[in-house]
Amino acid sequence: MDSVPLYDDLSVDYDRFIDWPRRLARELPVLEALLASYGVERVLDAACGTGGHVLALRERGYLADGADLSAEMIAQARAQAQARGQEAGFWVAGFGELATRVPGPYDALLCLGNSLPHVLTGDEVRRALRDMARALRDGGLLVIQNRNYDRVWQSHDRYMPLLQHRDGDREWLFFRFMDFHEEGLTFNVVTLARDGGNWSYRVGSTELRPIQQGELARELDAAGLAPVDWWGGYDRAAFDPERSGDLIAVAVKGGG
Repeated sequence: MDSVPLYDDLSVDYDRFIDWPRRLARELPVLEALLASYGVERVLDAACGTGGHVLALRERGYLADGADLSAEMIAQARAQAQARGQEAGFWVAGFGELATRVPGPYDALLCLGNSLPHVLTGDEVRRALRDMARALRDGGLLVIQNRNYDRVWQSHDRYMPLLQHRDGDREWLFFRFMDFHEEGLTFNVVTLARDGGNWSYRVGSTELRPIQQGELARELDAAGLAPVDWWGGYDRAAFDPERSGDLIAVAVKGGG
């Protein structure tokens, strides 16, 4: 995977799309507790986007860095780090390139926001997880958060909740939906923007591989990453393939 044009185009609106304050309020307490339980100091956020997790973890004392395939996202992340006076490292590096382009090894690696399904073949998933393992120290922690494709693929649940952002007279709406194909799906984002007057819009899309728990478990094991927990969301509830919104895998390199 050489690039993902959807995210290059979305980078200018990504922080509105994500709503970092709300997302971090939900995710950071769980992630911090997990990192603390494994004595983590150095963290790499793979597919970091504009770096919201990295910068928040830096503010809490972690030596956090980020990598993303999108050069536009990394440019935004570097600018935000500079504006906050932070020394986080941000690299343009995709899955399969982390161990060679980013100066590890790390105590923990995060792969959040349904990022891993952007690799489109079983071989690419295998290479990506082996690359993540190489970027970790022995006994290092890996956290992967995907949508629950066991449920999504069975139900063909196309539509995701509408996302909204407002800043004075300016407003943004992000409508996300999926098209299902024989072996994969297309993720579509319609961005509607209003600057005090008429609406404008743009549409972007990218292909996804619906990675289900069985495939992820096999490939983690093949990469030397032993799962220690399967959660269905950031509430740490046990993963339920029929009901959970997410699939969160917590794994340790070498099982130690």
